[in-house]
Amino acid sequence: MNLGRENHPELRDAVRALCNQYGSTYWQQIDEKRAYPEAFVDALTKAGWMSALIPEQYGGSGLSLTEATVIMEEVTRSGGNAGCCHGQMYNMNTLLRHGSEAQKRKYLPKIAAGELRLQAMGVTEPGAGTDTTKIKTVAVRKGEGYVVNGQKVWTSRLQHSELMILLARTTALADVKRKSEGMSIFLVETKSKGLDVRPIRNMVNHETNQVFIDNLEIPAENLIGEEGKGFRYILDGLNAERILISAECIGDGYWFVEKATKYATERVVFDRPIGENQGIQFPIAESYMEIEAANLMRYKAARLFDQHQPCGAEANMAKHLAAKASWEAANVCLQTHGGFGFAAEYDVERKFRENRLYLVAPISTNLILSYLAEHVLGLPRSF
Repeated sequence: MNLGRENHPELRDAVRALCNQYGSTYWQQIDEKRAYPEAFVDALTKAGWMSALIPEQYGGSGLSLTEATVIMEEVTRSGGNAGCCHGQMYNMNTLLRHGSEAQKRKYLPKIAAGELRLQAMGVTEPGAGTDTTKIKTVAVRKGEGYVVNGQKVWTSRLQHSELMILLARTTALADVKRKSEGMSIFLVETKSKGLDVRPIRNMVNHETNQVFIDNLEIPAENLIGEEGKGFRYILDGLNAERILISAECIGDGYWFVEKATKYATERVVFDRPIGENQGIQFPIAESYMEIEAANLMRYKAARLFDQHQPCGAEANMAKHLAAKASWEAANVCLQTHGGFGFAAEYDVERKFRENRLYLVAPISTNLILSYLAEHVLGLPRSF
């Protein structure tokens, strides 16, 4: 089946060939052990796919975000879990777009070579959630750098990353005119003294953590961009994140449709394939349409991002539509398989769990709807 694979066929073929070396058995074993897929991520890195967004002058592939989304799509479409590695893709944009030339020369070649990984982003806090302006992690200027204290939560892939993007307040909320001001972002080495990392066991095999920050010292040279403008920089990176996540959901969606179609064709009950029944056909066909439609928004958002055009609405819509469409496809796939959908050997239950995350993270559907209501439709602000 070649559903929705007309864009970037050569890139798809190359990524798919690598992903096919890590098939169903590999991902089932990783999931059962709740392990990190080191071998798979290392292979992606060595092949140059993890450095896709790094310009060639720094040792990367110099691809566009659109092409990066194709890489992430093919990972999930092959049956894998891109959540183990997508952080480097969107974190990279923060450094690329707002980092200094010295920072780029220092870190990008090592990231491209696989010597360093930039997989983690410390933004969310227990008391703030998605109200990022209420974060309490504070960075105080001291001597030739900053001293940081605070707490982060849902900081993913930190144990498998040498670098982290960290958001902290450098000016108190009471001292700024707009609550989005006064926050700064830093590039932090994850082995630094002052970071206490505590894993959070969760429904999905996804490495995520609480982080307690106690007198963490950061050199001034690790400040990215201008002090106080970190929130704007983070939003720019989050647009990339949402577009990449939408592509992962698209990959999942196609995987569910293909899996359900194949099973419905082969599974015989009452002396005929169950796929002959319209009660089986129609939900699969509708899921396919929804995924195709979401895919169009994914490409529109990615194109705008690559052109350095405003794309907040499109990135949010792409993420929402793709997450919703892929989750419906997940339900259809599980229902098509019946009892066998719950058997680990079919991979459906694993992918079902992995996909459900994207209706909640990295941004919930309700916040996307609030954003569109206010910023696109002009309705009164709801929070």
